Formats: sequence, C-alpha cells, structure tokens
Amino acid sequence: MREQRIALVTGANQGIGYAFVRELATRLNEEDLVLLAGRDPDRVATAVAELADSEAGMARIEGRVLDVTDGEAVAALARELGAVDIVISNAVGPLHPDRTQAEQADVFIDVANLGAQAVLREFGPILRPGGRLIVVASSLGTLEQLPEALWGRFDGVTLDEVEQAVEEWRAAIHDGTAEEKGWPEWINFPSKVAQVAAVRAVAADRRTRDLEDGTLVASVCPGLVDTRASRPWFDDFSQAKSPAEAVKPIVDVILADRTDPAMYGELVRDGKILPWKPSTR
Repeated sequence: MREQRIALVTGANQGIGYAFVRELATRLNEEDLVLLAGRDPDRVATAVAELADSEAGMARIEGRVLDVTDGEAVAALARELGAVDIVISNAVGPLHPDRTQAEQADVFIDVANLGAQAVLREFGPILRPGGRLIVVASSLGTLEQLPEALWGRFDGVTLDEVEQAVEEWRAAIHDGTAEEKGWPEWINFPSKVAQVAAVRAVAADRRTRDLEDGTLVASVCPGLVDTRASRPWFDDFSQAKSPAEAVKPIVDVILADRTDPAMYGELVRDGKILPWKPSTR
C-alpha cells in the first residue's frame, strides 16, 4: 500500500475552496486525507458535514480552523502535520463595491497576501518530493497590470522583498500617497501581482531540486467563476464557470503523474502559462 497523501486547502468552507476539497476527495484514495481549512469554526464544521453527507469521495475529509492572517497559527499547523503532499492556498477577503478601496485594504491584503505568503513560507519546507504547492491567483497577477516603474518591486525578488513591497504599498494607501507613487486605485491589481510574485520568489529558491523530483510550485487562475465574491462585480455570468467546473482542470494538473516543467513557478490558466511580462511594449 502506498503512503498516505495529505492535502490542505485554505479558504475552503465555500466557493472554489470547497470545490477543491470535494474534487480532491473524490479523486484521491481512501487512505488519503484532505484537510478543509477556514477561520470560522461553524462554517468549517458545516462544510465537512455536508461533504460527508454527500459521500463526495473516497478520501477522508477533516476540518481545520485556520486564520491564514495569523502567521503563528499557520506555522503551528505545519508543525502538526510535519509533511504534506498538496497545499492549495485559496483564502481571499471579498471586496465590496459600496465601500472605498482604502477602507477594505487591510483585510483584503492580510488574507490574500499575508495569508498566501505565510502558507508558502511555512508549508514549502514540509512539502514532500513530488508534491504540489499552489496559490489560487488571477490573470490580473501579471506585471502589465502595474506601471512599469513598479515592476522592479516584484520581478526577480525574494519573498522578503515581496512582503516589504506589499507593506510599503499598504502604508501608501493609508497615508494617501499611493496614487502619486503609481499604485493602481483598484487594490486587486497589486494584490494579485504580489501573490504571483511570492510564488515566483519561492519557486526560484527551490527550482533545481523540485524539477529533479517532480515537485510543482505554481500559481493558478481559475477564470471567471460564479461565486459570492465575484457576484457584486460582474453583470454577465453567462460565460462564468461554476466552482466545480473551475477546479477540475487545476486538479488535473495537481494529480498528474508528470507536469510540464515549463509550468514551474508560473501562472497557469486552463493549462496554459500566462506571461509574467508583456511580450512587447
């Protein structure tokens, strides 16, 4: 019998995260474990119970209460598990059209950026050879979404430098200097770029040994998905995917016996690599 595989999905009590848990549980084996993590204990318990009642699949599903903005809590879970095979960082704080971007910046940045950075930092070292370390991002996470003057803050940098850039951007939002420093008004743009940059930074450090043992570190874009977070921002969902539809091609990549080495460290959408930099200016 092969060794138990352990998968962790953050932000998993609803939407895309919930769909990831269900898809993984369906396709993994009965000796495997899928951890459904979220910060609200009641929602986590409800989600796990729903999946158990629906007989979603063969793997065992357990809930974990985890606030990804709490770095020590993320580190503690990594210590508890000791080793993992699949980690999907999916937690995100929704934006609301009826509130200013500045009002929402802290919660959004804490969850989407500090959370992803903590997951990368703590779970990267305990990822088993051949494992998968994935951050759910967006096609908005490419450098062309930022003025070229800001590219150097995120291109070819370390994870520490990504974190520093995020905190300086946050400070500029609060002291009213973000616009004059070139930051886009919509906070989703820098946030997504920083998510992808964090993945690229971690991947750069690990590339040689990961490619040797078939490990994949990457960011993924699920496309337009009909979720609670996206509903306030779009009028036409006729081309949108359901969460279940959106995660299938991503899980195909995660569970593939072999992955394309060209995907390593990159942003992937529908099996294709999205360019980090524009090909022409």
